[in-house]
Amino acid sequence: MAMFRHPLILISPSVEKRGVEFQDLSSSLSLRYERSITGAGGLPVMMPATTDKNLIAECVARVDGILMTGGDDICPDLYAKRLSRKIRDTVEMSPDGGARDLRELVLLRETFQQRKPLLAICRGHQLLNIALGGTLFADIPSQVPEAINHARSDRRNEVVHQAQLTRGSLLARITNERTMGVNSAHHQAVDRVAEALCVTARSPDGVVEAMELKPETSKCLPFLVSVQFHPERMAERHPEHAAIFRAFVRACAPNRKRKL
Repeated sequence: MAMFRHPLILISPSVEKRGVEFQDLSSSLSLRYERSITGAGGLPVMMPATTDKNLIAECVARVDGILMTGGDDICPDLYAKRLSRKIRDTVEMSPDGGARDLRELVLLRETFQQRKPLLAICRGHQLLNIALGGTLFADIPSQVPEAINHARSDRRNEVVHQAQLTRGSLLARITNERTMGVNSAHHQAVDRVAEALCVTARSPDGVVEAMELKPETSKCLPFLVSVQFHPERMAERHPEHAAIFRAFVRACAPNRKRKL
């Protein structure tokens, strides 16, 4: 019997040093990601903390879309060969070392190989750029001294600054906006944009706030939106942020009628 099936969305979690049970190294995922996906009509599942390439490939094969989340900094060795000790000291990597970087790079590779819709947020936005050949500012205050303060975790659920959207971009069409208020809780940012990507939003100081595939590479994936801000923390009160999740889940749903 053919029945409606909610699009299954694989979410890549953070890792924390001590979980509630037995204080073990644990997977960690804000409920705001799950609520944003379920609110948009999707069914979220958390990716296991594995670096096994075959298991990651199977995870991607079983779902309809991929959501990459925020979290700790990315290892500078992946995008910068020379950084001063001062800048390196600002980097706070995941407590599982480089394991999260590794599994999410494999996750991105499989997402492109299997052509699954992708929504990348904050850290995910940055790692996407690295995976496709771009680079990062490891520390905005040190490397972009004229920039505004983007590390406003104290206002993580509030508008911190405006972002100017590129006319005609996917993000502009989704939100029906030319400017949108965004939150800001990061000290790293995209520097050199990967060749396959184009910038679709910037903050007033020029920091990259959103990217998508260039027209000539857009056939690589059925959907790709990459944002530096955290729409999952804004979606309940700001319709333009909720619209990002609705568009993503819709893109994951072309084969939603399946036999159960």
